[in-house]
Amino acid sequence: QVQLQESGPGLVKPSQTLSLTCTVSGGSITTNYYYWHWIRHLPGKGMESIGYIAYSGNTYVTPSLKSRTSIARDTSKNQFTLHLSTVTPEDTAVYYCARAEGLTDQVPVGFSSWGQGTQVTVSS
Repeated sequence: QVQLQESGPGLVKPSQTLSLTCTVSGGSITTNYYYWHWIRHLPGKGMESIGYIAYSGNTYVTPSLKSRTSIARDTSKNQFTLHLSTVTPEDTAVYYCARAEGLTDQVPVGFSSWGQGTQVTVSS
């Protein structure tokens, strides 16, 4: 069974970069045809898609976050990462990584596995 686990600092200072790692076990992040997704739950607002990295290495980031978001992977460690720069308190959220079975108009669909989520608070 595929398992995902988020890791990274729980507290980030404003203007700094939020960096998270999703470690995948039980399956390869290069296996056809999966999409490895970052999502966040904003308090009082709900879920927001951030972006993904595909099995091929191609990436996509939601337009509203594209200018300050980078998604990458380390295939040797079977991990993929999220870097969100110049954070503000509005970036405070629970961050999830998840595996999707496919895409519909660049939107991941068929989420089959989720990490447990990790709380990230942006505060000085």
